[in-house]
Order: sequence, then C-alpha cells, then structure tokens
Amino acid sequence: MALHVSGAGGLLAAAFGPRKVQRIRAVASTETEERKTKLGGSELKVTRLGIGAWSWGDTSYWNNFDWDDRKMKAAKAAFDTSIDCGITFFDTAEVYGSRLSLGAINSETLLGRFIKERKERNPEVEISVATKFAALPWRLGRQSVLTALKDSLRRLGLSSVDLYQLHWPGLWGNEGYIDGLGDAVEQGLVKAVGVSNYSGGSNWAMWDNLADLLNHNSRILGTLANSNTNGARIPSEKRLRSAHEQLKKRGIPLASNQVNYSLIYRLPEENGVKAACDELGITLIAYSPIAQGALTGKYTPENPPTGPRRNIYTPEFLTRLQPLINRIKEIGQNYGKTPTQVALNWLIAQENVVPIPGAKNAEQAGEFAGALSWRLSDEEINELRSLASQTKPIVGFPVENL
Repeated sequence: MALHVSGAGGLLAAAFGPRKVQRIRAVASTETEERKTKLGGSELKVTRLGIGAWSWGDTSYWNNFDWDDRKMKAAKAAFDTSIDCGITFFDTAEVYGSRLSLGAINSETLLGRFIKERKERNPEVEISVATKFAALPWRLGRQSVLTALKDSLRRLGLSSVDLYQLHWPGLWGNEGYIDGLGDAVEQGLVKAVGVSNYSGGSNWAMWDNLADLLNHNSRILGTLANSNTNGARIPSEKRLRSAHEQLKKRGIPLASNQVNYSLIYRLPEENGVKAACDELGITLIAYSPIAQGALTGKYTPENPPTGPRRNIYTPEFLTRLQPLINRIKEIGQNYGKTPTQVALNWLIAQENVVPIPGAKNAEQAGEFAGALSWRLSDEEINELRSLASQTKPIVGFPVENL
C-alpha cells in the first residue's frame, strides 16, 4: 500500500530504489498455520500474503486515468480469486480512489461492496480488512482519527476493521494520532493498529522536488516545503520506537509498519527500520513488493509502463534492471514459478514480512498465490540481493521522508 494524494494542485506518488545491505533475520511474526501469521504482538492472524487495493477506483496514478465498468469487474474478479486461492487479507485506505486523490470511486467502497456480495454467497468466509487514516495537515488530535475511522467503516459497510494504520507521519507531530489509534482499539472499532511509511527521515526539502517527479504543479507542496526552515530530520527508528512505546503504556501492541519494500528497494533494511521491527515484535507489511510491476518481467526498455510510472521506470532504468530480471526468470524456471512469484517469495523469505501486491484482475491474484508454500534457497536469496544492489537507485516513495 502506497499513497497517492492529489487535491488543490497537490500530488503524492510512489517510486523505488535499491540499497545494498546484508540480509536481516526477523523474529516478530509467529506462523500460526501454513499461510497465516500473527501481526506483531497482536492476536490478529492474517494470510502470509495480502492484496493491496490502491488501484481500485483510482484514476490519478493507476488505470491510465480511466475507470469503467470493465475495470470494476476485473477488480471484483481479483477479490474473488484471491479468496478462492486462500488469500483473505486486503489493504485499502480512505484516500485510495477518493475525491481528494481525484479518483473515480473510493477503494473502501468497492472493497465493502465486494465483501458484502461474497458473504451473501459464502457467509462463513473470514476476510481481514486493513485501512488507513490520512494524516492531512488540517486534521489535529486523537478525535480526528476516530471520526475518519467511522467514515471508513461506513464506506466499508463494517462495524469494525482488523487493522487500522496511520497512513503517513503527520506534519505537525504524531502523538495525538497514536492516541487516536489506541482509542480505536479500546472502543472495539479495530482489532489491531499499525503505522505506515515509518521508513524515512524528516526531510522537508523533498516537497520542493515532489511535484516535479510526476510533472505536476503543486502549490500546496511547495508551501509546505517552504514552511520549514531548519530541515530537521527525525530518524525512522526513533519515530517507530516512540509510537511503539506510546501504545505499550496502554497495553496495546503496535502490530505493523507498512513500508515500501522490495528486492530493488531495501531502504527499511539499510536505515534500521526492519531490524527495529524485528526487535520490537512489529510486523513489516511490504507495499509495492514487485516495484509496481518492474520486477514482473512485463516491462522492458522497449515497453515501459504507462502513466506516471513511465517517469520513474524509464527505458534507461529498465535497461540496467535486465540482468536481475533475467536471473529471476532463470531461478523461477527451476521452480516452475514466474518472476512475480520469485520476487514475492524473496520478500517472504526475509521473515516477519507480509507483502501486499496490488491485484487489478483475477490473473494477477492467482499468480500472487503461487508465491506461497515454497521457498528460495539461501544461496538464491543472497545472489538476487547482490544483483539487485548493482542497480542504480531511484527515488523512493516521498511520504517516507515526512
């Protein structure tokens, strides 16, 4: 799950870049059955791989700026196929597909509709839902969290959700938001709480460059950038530990931290966030685990992605990526697996990691399920890491730097 927000000229979008670091062994997520794991220290159990619903209803970053009935049916098929394949953990957010992000229909609304229709056919099916609170600059204090959560529940058509997350760090501080997450648990509105994009350091200068990333003019982002004069940075690990400790005082575990993490974007390892998650018993949920399709082998220098992603995964970058893609394909052939399945399995093999690739159709959802119930060898894991480290880094998701 990544975030994309547009409004009054503002835009936030995602991108990726690799970092070189040794493999970190995780300790926090306890496997409860073959395809399920606990999220951190909570009692919530979810499938080892989930489905991200960022693209559902979106028209500002995905779907070539267009949403129609055909794409909605494809998203519904992705949902049903995921469940048929045993994947029952779905991640959405209040801003996905919303008017704020210039979307066509809110992703929460679609997910709620899909769940209702599925339960009419199969009342016994258990579906885990995660959604997120948008820390918008004008939202202040713990009550804003509860108000937004109740709006999300209304769109989802649910009385509670399994996991509620702070989508990105707040501009003016996070203590009130974390208090709000704790209140949501105590009021029985959620089973577990987490944070998201607690992976970078505070660097306000990034707002100046964010609009240019997607060739989009943004007065709001420029204003925010100019509002900070000291350029102070807050270490990612420190912020994560602070949220963990704040909730711990109330007897509530910080269950998860959802960050940009893939074979070619390993910043959570390099900056200590992954190690901190392992130490504190916080599960790392990996959004964009196949780098928005770059690791699937689908895109080549001659066939780059469309839309805003073309500005990130350029023909030049895809040329540099080819040696890694070729090796991923070779390894996959040995297991009878696709490059997508190899890339996802590499993440799962890091342990304490739950990838949530975005599924836009039934074919993608079925393919994702093939990443489970097998494991790359340690030699293959290390080889892929080494090859990925040779790829020149690209810009990561800007909200990580808040």
